[in-house]
Amino acid sequence: MELNPFDIIVFLGFFAVVISVSLFKSRKETSSEDYFLAGRGLTWWLIGISIVAANISTEQFVGMAGQGAGSVGLAVSNWQLYGSFGIVIIAFTLLPRFLKAGIYTMPEYLEYRYNSTARGIMALITVVIYVAVLLTAVLFSGGITLRTIFELKMVHGVWLIGLIAAAYTVWGGLKAVAWADLFQGGGLLIGGIIIFFIGLNACGGWNEFSTVNADKLHMVLPPEHPGLPWTGVISGMWIVLIYYCGLNQFIVQRNLAAKTLRDGQLGVIFAGALWLLVPFVIVMPGIMSCQLFSDQMSSPDEAFPMLIRNLVPNGLRGFMFAAIAGAVISSLASMLNSASTIFTMDVYNRMFHRTASQKQLVILGRIMTLVFVVIGCLLAPMLDNPKFGGVFQYIQQFQGYIWPGVVAAFLFGMMVPTAPAAAGVAALISGPIIYGIFQLYAPGIHFLIQVVLAFNLVIVIMGLITFIKPLAEPRKLPVREDLDVKTEPIVKIIGGLVMAGVVLFIIFFW
Repeated sequence: MELNPFDIIVFLGFFAVVISVSLFKSRKETSSEDYFLAGRGLTWWLIGISIVAANISTEQFVGMAGQGAGSVGLAVSNWQLYGSFGIVIIAFTLLPRFLKAGIYTMPEYLEYRYNSTARGIMALITVVIYVAVLLTAVLFSGGITLRTIFELKMVHGVWLIGLIAAAYTVWGGLKAVAWADLFQGGGLLIGGIIIFFIGLNACGGWNEFSTVNADKLHMVLPPEHPGLPWTGVISGMWIVLIYYCGLNQFIVQRNLAAKTLRDGQLGVIFAGALWLLVPFVIVMPGIMSCQLFSDQMSSPDEAFPMLIRNLVPNGLRGFMFAAIAGAVISSLASMLNSASTIFTMDVYNRMFHRTASQKQLVILGRIMTLVFVVIGCLLAPMLDNPKFGGVFQYIQQFQGYIWPGVVAAFLFGMMVPTAPAAAGVAALISGPIIYGIFQLYAPGIHFLIQVVLAFNLVIVIMGLITFIKPLAEPRKLPVREDLDVKTEPIVKIIGGLVMAGVVLFIIFFW
């Protein structure tokens, strides 16, 4: 798909505005709290749109739309819709705990609850997963999307995305990322809505589309379905979503930067409300593309790019190019900022240089952001190999190793005050081992069921350790005296409306 001069101007102008505004808004970031947590001053609307921009990337445009076009159909939307439901619950449960403790990172919480060993293990695992898996996969999926649509070489697309993200993340930290997300997240949602209506029109309207694709417009799939059986959804998906929405640094970091509890809660609930659009702006366009262009696709993962390539007219191509690139860049920038935060605060500052000055921490954060983006750009093209089986498989294969142990360590530690430090450390170590055994010796079991089985076994291990040697008295967490953790009634009402929206959607497309 070629870009005319007007399209190129729109693309360059979009990112000129994004980078200029983000750098201007973050020009006074001097302390580690300023750089890594935006001075704890983010408002709810900025938190919400930033979470959406960080979450939705070409992993969704390529993988989720591809699964929609394939055998899973609309049921792949369960990931986002259950996420909407779960993030509201997290707003009322985990978020107040983390904000009240005044922490910078998720590993830091584990030190207060267990010990420094638990913090160090989670910090190192998180940095490795972010850089070697998530960041690399986002760059790769972005590069392959740009190659499919615009015939841009993989290496060129990867470095273009990486350098734009680094341009403002290195300089301004989380505040720069959040303000850039405001534009990129908005462009993403607007672009997705445009694609939905263009595709729907090409399919002959809603009645024609829903009739032709009736077999794919279901949220519940049989237990023997290899893609996303309902048994996996109700058993293991909640563990994944607790981690992703409540314990995942590049999502939670925005909540930790909230100005007040009200801003943090409304921010994540706003994100949950916007996630309700995902079935329409990502999954259904994938189904539409399959209806229109299945004979032109070599794999379902080409569904969304194919729809854009064939249907978007001149004049909109530059904007869609910017929206897709912006979706990748937002996720990438969030991962870069979170990885540098954890490395700087949990690894360097905690393990090697506890007396480092604020200036030293900010400088190191900037250096590590640049280092991580270079590593990602070098690794990403290596995934362009059939043996990896696609970006979704690559991500699932490795992230499954951290979900059971991390979620068990946090939840058991919160619900069982007498759990000793050994229980937390054992959870973080045994989780990857047990899940790996299931992956190796029970490949026929869906990975979500493997996750819940591993989680339950980790809980048993933690329970035995606690039974044998419980804490004499619970550990005390730090407390921010300046923060009121009482949830306002309006927050509960809005959260209830979002959860009701999820239930109604699932019932309608049962």
